[in-house]
Amino acid sequence: MKLPEAEEHLKRVRSICAAFRDVEERLSHGAPTFFTGGKTFAMFVNNHHNDGHIAVWIAAEPGVQEMLISTHPRTFFRPPYVGPRGWVGIELDQIDDEDLASHLTDAWRLIAAKKRASARRLG
Repeated sequence: MKLPEAEEHLKRVRSICAAFRDVEERLSHGAPTFFTGGKTFAMFVNNHHNDGHIAVWIAAEPGVQEMLISTHPRTFFRPPYVGPRGWVGIELDQIDDEDLASHLTDAWRLIAAKKRASARRLG
């Protein structure tokens, strides 16, 4: 079962991500996923495996996941699969647009910077 408010939250995520340079959205593992330079920086999830979350999973710097979850456990969580790599889940009904944009920007910058650094090493 898909949760009806999910479409509004997906629109929020899409709107924010559309402002970033070199972003592509496509389905990955059945979920709207956002890429920069071919690398994932965010994934929208709607009741993934019936977990009840309408959330976005984002890439994060080392240590950020633990800090966010410990200070705001209703908003942030350790997502399955990517959580062990430091990614953060964000409950979309627990965060305003400004804070959401800030976290998505950080995720985009992190992955875009890694992609640029990799290109410099190869060039």
